[in-house]
Amino acid sequence: MTVDTFKREIEEAVQAYDKFIVCLDKTPDMFLDSLNSLMQKAIKAYETRAPNLRHGIALDRQVTIILSQTDEDRPLCGIYFNLHSPYQKAATKTAAKK
Repeated sequence: MTVDTFKREIEEAVQAYDKFIVCLDKTPDMFLDSLNSLMQKAIKAYETRAPNLRHGIALDRQVTIILSQTDEDRPLCGIYFNLHSPYQKAATKTAAKK
């Protein structure tokens, strides 16, 4: 299993990122590099997981990749955007002071 095994999922995530996600930390090219690196980590976590575990997970601040065991040879691949707002922390601190 390699990163190319999940090429379709990565391409769809890059398209969604380019179209819908505003991120000040990563350009779409940097995002693609990050996805490839995270996918390698998720594959390693999946392949070295304990016998009673079903998932391999890798994440950074913007993305979570989960590979889930199935009855087939190829695991399911989920790529999730970790959405947050830089303004959320300020709002929480303000509410706590009241």
